[in-house]
Parts: sequence; C-alpha cells; structure tokens
Amino acid sequence: MTLLAKLRCVTIDVTGTLMAYKGELGDYYCMAAKAAGHPCPDYKRMHEGFKLAYKEMAKNYPCFGHAAKMPNIVWWKTCVRDSFVRAGYVYDEETFEKIFRRIYASFGSSAPYTVFPDSQPFLRWLREQGLKVGIVSNAEYRYQDVILPALGLNEGSEWDFGVFSGLEGIEKPNPKIYEIALERAGNIPPEQTLHIGDSIRKDYEPAKSIGMHALLMDRFKTPEAAEWKKTGAVVLPDLSAVQEWLSSAESDF
Repeated sequence: MTLLAKLRCVTIDVTGTLMAYKGELGDYYCMAAKAAGHPCPDYKRMHEGFKLAYKEMAKNYPCFGHAAKMPNIVWWKTCVRDSFVRAGYVYDEETFEKIFRRIYASFGSSAPYTVFPDSQPFLRWLREQGLKVGIVSNAEYRYQDVILPALGLNEGSEWDFGVFSGLEGIEKPNPKIYEIALERAGNIPPEQTLHIGDSIRKDYEPAKSIGMHALLMDRFKTPEAAEWKKTGAVVLPDLSAVQEWLSSAESDF
C-alpha cells in the first residue's frame, strides 16, 4: 500500500513551498519613498533595518500582535517605521504615512509574490484524491483573505482550511499549530496526515513530534538539505516530485 492510500489529510506551508517573494524588499520601499517625493533608500541598509525591526516586533508582539490585541496595520506601521529609523531614515508624520500606506498596500496584494507553477496543480490533485488540504503558515490574516486568493490559491478549490499564526496566536515551531490543523481537518489522526514545508525547525520537526508524517521541500538547493537528509528526512525539489513520490512511497514511511 502506498503512503497516499493511507493519508486522509495533507497540510502545507506557504512561503518557500507554494510561493516565493518576488524582487527585493528594497524595491517596494524605494517605490514608496519615490511616490512620496523622496530619494530611494539604500537597499542594503533597508534590508538590515527591516530584519532587525521585524525580529524585535516578533519578539515583543508575537503572531502579529495577537495576544496584545494590536491591530495588524498598527503592528506593521511600527515595524516599518523602525525599519526606516534603523536604516537611517526619519520622515515627518505626513510623509511617513504616505510611504507606509503604499508599502502596506503592496504587501497586502499579489504584487510581491510569485506562485510556483506546480503549486495549484498539486493542491488540486490532492483534493481530487479525496484528501483534506490545509494551509499552515506563520502569516497574518491578509494571506487568507487577500493574498492567496489574489494569487489564484483559493479556499474551496485549492485548499479546505487554513491555520495562520496571526489569527490563531500560535506560531511554528510550536506543535500546537499542527494540533489545531488536525482539529480543523475534522480530528483526523496525525498518522493519517502529511505536512510539507521548507524548514526542518518550523515544519518537519514539530509535525513529526505529534506523530504526523512530514517531508521537506528544497526548491532553492539550500546547503542545509544535505544535513536534513542525514536525519532521515525525505527531501524533494518540487511538488511535482512530491506527487510522484506520494504515488509510489510505501506506507511504512
């Protein structure tokens, strides 16, 4: 019996698995600053400033401010303002508001993302096999309500349910987010569920820790993939390979 025949549900990560960022962060910050009549910020400084600001916000207000009941737009406004400050750019309130609104709108649309060509066919194939398909992502509500639909990844045709950290107040690698996914799937047992993601720490290990099957995607030929394989993890280059593997892998995996 193949693993596919044993499964009732597949959960899947979003960024790095179904889609990727398009261009650089600096592209969008540059366009926003220019639209407000200001020079383009330095890309490298902007990237480093954002990384530090995001890390700080995620530590102080995890899950996009869920526990603090911080509105999503306030979380991002604080993060973006701090990104500019850390990069050495301080704007008056009116200018910053113009810049921020453009950045917030851009990242709440399909513009900065590209869907891998095998994503939609794979999700539809899973559902054609009679499997429940769930999205599990450390993302805010706009992924569910705006971004995924804008990219052609729709609830009802490509996936059945979503578990997003900004809506749940739980984020990977906390195994609880996978337990929520199993409940949302209809209390499907973990041994009848497979999780697919691109992080051994956030996807593979926590899913396996509650008894789910798991495999890792390596779309970008990451150097860490060799180490992943040494742990016994199944590592595949794309979702077409996952489909082929699922149809042939034995169920003792």
